[in-house]
Amino acid sequence: MSFDAETRMQFLFALRSQGVTDKRVLAAMEKIDRGKFVRGIFAERAYEDMPLPIACGQTISQPSVVGLMTQALEISPRDKVLEIGTGSGYQAAILSRLARRVYTVDRHRRLVAEARAVFEALELANVTAFTADGSHGLADQAPFDRILVTAAAEDPPGPLLAELRVGGIMVVPVGQSDAVQTLIKVTRHESGFDYEELRPVRFVPLLEGLSRD
Repeated sequence: MSFDAETRMQFLFALRSQGVTDKRVLAAMEKIDRGKFVRGIFAERAYEDMPLPIACGQTISQPSVVGLMTQALEISPRDKVLEIGTGSGYQAAILSRLARRVYTVDRHRRLVAEARAVFEALELANVTAFTADGSHGLADQAPFDRILVTAAAEDPPGPLLAELRVGGIMVVPVGQSDAVQTLIKVTRHESGFDYEELRPVRFVPLLEGLSRD
């Protein structure tokens, strides 16, 4: 199955029906072919609005969730963005079409290597992927205008909050790893942080340390 005109139209219709309405986000998701990030027996389902398994026991999020999380970040073209949880690389590729610079980290070396290969093939020169413990963020590149976390924490991680610029936004799933979590939008102000609950979601847990695989 290819990301042809008819498939793109159906894909975008599904996104809009789930509340993804930001024109820049929709344009980015129209340009980035999700099929490039799904391999093996699940490749034929790449354009369905559903999460799919990828290597290392991880998943590629369903497109509507990717769109809603991206939309909530309110990214401007000059923003520097940090993504925690590279996974397939699909979310970072979407972010790359909207931001000036994207840094993405994952604890799985294999996922980072595979994502880098796709970024290179798609000529996404403004994305840098690292193998690192995402729970600590990326202090040497901080502060960030936007931070997106694609794994669930029990609370918004303190190190990530510290790396968010004043006026910046972080979107993070919060809740117990064995239950449905809540997607939270955190906005940093001079006086502290504002928290807004967006919707229920389900993500893999945010784990400390590097994976051994």
